[in-house]
Amino acid sequence: MINYIIQVILFQILFLTIYDFFLSKETFFTKNRWYLLSTPILSFLLPLIKIPTFQKAVPQEYIVYLPEVVISPETVIQKSTWYQSLNYIDIIFAIGVIVFTVVFLSKLIQIFKLINSYKLVRKVGYTLVLIPNQSKAFSFFNYIFLGEEIPEDQKEQIIAHELVHSTQKHSLDLLLFEFLKIIMWFNPMIFIYQKRITLVHEYISDEVATKNEPKENYINKLLSSFFQVEDIAFINQFYKQTLIKKRIIMMKKKQSKKMNQLKYLVLIPVLMSMLFYTSCSENELKEISISKKEVQTMYRNQEGVLVSKKGKEETYLDNFIGREAPIGAKKISINDLSNNEREEYEIMKNIIDERGKDRPEFAEIFSFHLYKMPNGRNASAMLMKLDRTTKKTEKRSSKDSSVNILKIEKAPTFPGCEEGDKNCLHKSIKQHFSKNFDTNLPDNLGLSSGKKRVFVGFKIDKEGNIVNVKARAPHPKIKDEVIRVMKTLPKMIPGENKDGKVVVSYNVPFTILVN
Repeated sequence: MINYIIQVILFQILFLTIYDFFLSKETFFTKNRWYLLSTPILSFLLPLIKIPTFQKAVPQEYIVYLPEVVISPETVIQKSTWYQSLNYIDIIFAIGVIVFTVVFLSKLIQIFKLINSYKLVRKVGYTLVLIPNQSKAFSFFNYIFLGEEIPEDQKEQIIAHELVHSTQKHSLDLLLFEFLKIIMWFNPMIFIYQKRITLVHEYISDEVATKNEPKENYINKLLSSFFQVEDIAFINQFYKQTLIKKRIIMMKKKQSKKMNQLKYLVLIPVLMSMLFYTSCSENELKEISISKKEVQTMYRNQEGVLVSKKGKEETYLDNFIGREAPIGAKKISINDLSNNEREEYEIMKNIIDERGKDRPEFAEIFSFHLYKMPNGRNASAMLMKLDRTTKKTEKRSSKDSSVNILKIEKAPTFPGCEEGDKNCLHKSIKQHFSKNFDTNLPDNLGLSSGKKRVFVGFKIDKEGNIVNVKARAPHPKIKDEVIRVMKTLPKMIPGENKDGKVVVSYNVPFTILVN
């Protein structure tokens, strides 16, 4: 979602840059109005469009990825308290939406109060709202608000000007941006868009109004008096100090040559480039997606029906065990997983792979798959081939009877952490790796640039020592460096369960960037 918002804002910046540099000085006011209305909407739609032809045209190694986020195991196994589980970004966003909605509604109520409080004069196609003791002049849809203190010889000009706003439905344009400001209140481009289109509205009205009298007379009347205005963004104001100078300059400007309309064609290569970018960044969007941790659902097939029960721990992936594929589920690939789900799956897979080194028959008995379950969640599936050898295999156990960190009742304690604090343990191991790993090493081994995955496994014995450190890496020297770093982990307080101190196995993937 964050990547989508960033793309929307970047596209709007580009569209506004094109407008300011190429189109804003031209007198094609109606075309500019539609440009300013359509391009923010396009900015919301373009990131959603994926053209497979564009993606296939670019080799995978040339696709640009966002900065890498190094994965840590704490995101998989941490049990959060209620305040840690809150999504503060969502809360801030919701507060902003509420505030801007309240501001919008208060200004709307202010307009309706004016309509209900003062004298109304019905005219053909519009309604005059006469405000006593004021010199205000603005319009909102078919209502033209006119201060009774405005000189009589200027009222006709003002009404003619505001009537253009009314007949061309300029208020709808401004309301569109008001709604966009509510849903994207943090996006400054929406505010800039609204200012630009407000100015275009004035250009359009001035152009129509000056057809019935000399421009010099119109400009003199415009400057002859100061009209108060309401501070409301979605009304069309006859007099606004910040726009007067620009309006006068544009009225004195010569009509743009028709040939200058070719400037709008610059949108074609720009739109193609945007589509090319969004199509080629499809993998990137998947890479940074996240999922929600929930209480794990355990599935199995029973008498032709998929049955389930809730587990005890919160995980990103649900779980299925059985001989055949889960009934009613759709098979997916690892590329369909979010970052969190992929990390959790790789940790589990790495645990099984390490166990399989000691017991090769595991590969013959189990196969691992991924499925989209009927509840909409993704699940890891362990399909078993039960035969006579299975029971023999089940009787065998790990030589050291170790307990995985995911299942331990009381985790080992890292020096400086509170006793049994898993979260602190994971953070400390991550910090130890980041601090002690030689970051210059991967760049000097002739590896291709990009992300490289390293899987590390070790055990914390009953005395708290780090033993049996193993690693899988894209280069032997990286593997040796990883093992060296993990062997320098300090002695810990050993883990425990109900039977006392136990050997704890720990598996974690790390991501290394090669420049």
